[in-house]
Amino acid sequence: MTSAPPIILTQLDLQRLERLLDNLDDYGPAAEALEQELSRAQVVERSEMPAGVVTMNSRVHCRDEGSGKDYHLTLVYPQDAGKEGTVSVLAPVGTALLGMSVGQHIDWPAPGGKMLKLTLLAIEYQPEAAGDPL
Repeated sequence: MTSAPPIILTQLDLQRLERLLDNLDDYGPAAEALEQELSRAQVVERSEMPAGVVTMNSRVHCRDEGSGKDYHLTLVYPQDAGKEGTVSVLAPVGTALLGMSVGQHIDWPAPGGKMLKLTLLAIEYQPEAAGDPL
């Protein structure tokens, strides 16, 4: 990831993600990348989270600018990853998506060393905006 757009997190997501990092058996590059993102985030209360920002358990629509391919992904905790359409917050693209706003771009390292430029087109579901209990 070469670009780092500003990000926003809820206090609850920050607390849960810090707890996740504290409990990891293998604290490697993925955990370090997430920790860096958390350290630079603007933190807000759940009620203050704008609807167009990726939070944990958000479903997003993004596009690879190079190929035009669309992705519909749900950002989840590692224990919830593995189902089709889910991406762990510890995966490079998951860490990159966390806290992004609609319209922002990220560079996503794909297998084989290729870089994909992803644009966040829409938040299809955000728990905070939907008023869903966490």
